[in-house]
Amino acid sequence: QVQLVESGGGLVQAGGSLTLSCAASGRTFSKNAMGWFRQAPGKEREFVAGINWSGGTTSYAESAKGRFTISRDNGKNTVSLQMNSLKFEDTAVYYCAAESTAYRRISSLGAEYDYWGQGTQVTVSS
Repeated sequence: QVQLVESGGGLVQAGGSLTLSCAASGRTFSKNAMGWFRQAPGKEREFVAGINWSGGTTSYAESAKGRFTISRDNGKNTVSLQMNSLKFEDTAVYYCAAESTAYRRISSLGAEYDYWGQGTQVTVSS
């Protein structure tokens, strides 16, 4: 079975930092774009950050620019999200996902991603 497992979530104060990690197993995603999405209570799932197959190109939601950094290690089949200067509105369940098609450009649409992790809770206190 193909699995993506997130870790690193938790409770932090506003202005603090967290690093989320996503470990994939069952197949390699070294040829696929990877993304991070989040869903807050009462809100729809939204794109946070994405990275292309090689790691040479990244994309961020406006709310994440300048604060979050996505990276990947294809040798380890992992992707990370470094989150700095966290705000209360960053509170959400964060999911990592892999795009369905090899070498595809980074997409901000969840429909373009076939594999999803179980999510990890990030709570930012004000």
